[in-house]
Formats: sequence, C-alpha cells, structure tokens
Amino acid sequence: MARRQKVDLANISVLALAEQYLGFIEKVRKKRIEVAADYLVMAAWLAYLKSRLMVPEVPGDDEPSGEMMAAMLQFRLKRLEAMRNSAQQLVNRARLGREIFARGDPEPVKIIARHSFSATLYDLLSAYGKMRERTVTTDYAPQKRTVWSLKEARAVLERLVGESLEWMALDGYLVEYLAAPEERATVLASSFSASLELVREGQLEMRQSVAFAPLLMRRRRSDKK
Repeated sequence: MARRQKVDLANISVLALAEQYLGFIEKVRKKRIEVAADYLVMAAWLAYLKSRLMVPEVPGDDEPSGEMMAAMLQFRLKRLEAMRNSAQQLVNRARLGREIFARGDPEPVKIIARHSFSATLYDLLSAYGKMRERTVTTDYAPQKRTVWSLKEARAVLERLVGESLEWMALDGYLVEYLAAPEERATVLASSFSASLELVREGQLEMRQSVAFAPLLMRRRRSDKK
C-alpha cells in the first residue's frame, strides 16, 4: 500500500505494525521462513523510516531525510514489483513441448516415375534403321570428273582456228566437244581461259558486240606496210 501511495508512512503505527508482523510470523512459521525474513526486513525498514520521520532534521546531517528515504523506498518497491512481474511473465510463457511444439524434421518424399511408351511398328522400324545407320561403316568414293586442262584447250583452239581470218563464235569451234553435258562446263571454262592467253600473246583477236552476246574470234591479221 505504501508502494502504491495509498498509505502515508508518517501515519503508520509502529505498534500496530509490530503486532501485525508477529501475527504473520505465527501463521507462516511452519510454512516458508524465507517469506517471513522478507517481511522482517520490510518491518525493520518501516520502523526505521518512521523514526526518521518523527525525529526533527539536524542541520549538517549527512544522512538522508525521512522524505528522501520514503521516496527511495517507494522507488525500490516499484522496481521490485517490476522484477516480480517480469519473472512471472517469463514463468507464464508458452513452453516448448507443452503449449507449443517444434516443427518436425522434414521427411523425404519418394518419387515414383512410371513411363508409358506409345509407338507403332513403323516408329520401331524407323528407330532401328537409324540406329543401324550410325553403326554401319560406309566408304566414300567421289566420282571422277572429266576436266579439260588449259594445255589441251589451247591445242584444240590453235588447231580449229588455224589460219581463219573470218569472225566465228567460240561455241562454233567447240560444237563437237559440247555434245556431252557433263563436259560442257569444263570445255567452255578451259577454252575461254586458253583464248584469253592466245589474245594476250597476239595470236588471236576477240570481240563482243553487246553484253552476253557470243564471243567472236579469229586469227590475228598481220600488219601490211
């Protein structure tokens, strides 16, 4: 009550306090003596505080006054109450294994995979054929191509053009050799290269009237003085 400021410590009767304490001691003598010890200390403090309040203050006294001691006691009692409340809250907290429970260890999930295949006879045969193709060793033999050399093409042009002084298309000289389709490309390419070489040497003359027109050639005329 003194802690809650409901009782003025200066008006407490020391006799009544002592009688109350003795009655309390008689009740708890056979129970908890440590509680009685706490009350004994409290009663002694109250008696001392009562005496300080009754005795007039002495100038120059280093001891705290009664009002200061009452304020200090009130502060200590409040702090004691806060400590007891905190201890009670800790005790009343939910306890592991009683009010709350820890999460269990994770259990592995067994995954069962079931495969379902759907294939026709054609799919099976195709897969087997592709597998066999990867394992079979095959020999690659490139087909031999017929190729005209520049030397051969030059000899043919020198023989066919001869001493002709008339303009004639290149294809006209090579009609006999262009009959085979597989040889047409190599005959034209080699003959054209050989004809350019002969023109550079001054043995033949070549001309072309418009783009993509036939190439005309003849024996180079000698200059007349």
